Amino acid sequence: MSSSGEITQLLADWSEGDEAAFQRLLPLVYDELHRLANAYMRRERQDHTLQTTALIHEAYLRLLGQQNVRWQTRAHFFAVAARAMRNILVDHARGRGRAKRGDGAAILPLGDVAPMSGERADELVAVNTALDGLTAIDPRKGRVFELRYFGGMSIDEAAEALKVSPATVTRDWRMARAWLRRELGN
Repeated sequence: MSSSGEITQLLADWSEGDEAAFQRLLPLVYDELHRLANAYMRRERQDHTLQTTALIHEAYLRLLGQQNVRWQTRAHFFAVAARAMRNILVDHARGRGRAKRGDGAAILPLGDVAPMSGERADELVAVNTALDGLTAIDPRKGRVFELRYFGGMSIDEAAEALKVSPATVTRDWRMARAWLRRELGN
C-alpha cells in the first residue's frame, strides 16, 4: 500500500473509532505536519522562540480531540491540521492582546514560548478577522487563502484538499489576496 493510501486507510480506521490507528498515523504524517508548522512559523518574527514542535504538538492534541470527523483523504487531514495551527497562533495572538490590555495569563499552554511582538500579534488577528469576513462572503476563497497563506500549501495541494482544479485555486488565491489587501488597507 502506498504511503498516501496507507494514510487514507488509517484515517478511515480512526474515523471508525480505532484509536490505535491515530497512533500509527502520526509517524507517517509528522514530516508533513512539520512542513506546515514551518510555513506558519516563517511568518513570525525572526527571533520568535515558539518552537515548531510545540505548534505541531498542540495541533496534534486538537486533532485528537476532534469528535465524529469523517476523514475523507490525506489532503482533508492536512487541511484540518493547517486550520488547527492557524487557530492556535490566532488564539495565542489574541491572548497576547488581552494581556497587553491588562488581562491575566495567556490562554494556550504552548510551553516555553517567548511573547509575540505586539505588531505581529495585531497583524495576525487583523488578517484572521479579515479572513473570517471573506469566508462569510465566499467560503472557498477563504479556504484557499487559509491553505496557501497559513498552511503553506502549493496550488496543487490546495486544489487536492478542496477538490477543485489548480486553475480555480489560482483565481481564488488572486481574488482572496486582493480582497484582503483592500480590507487591511494595504
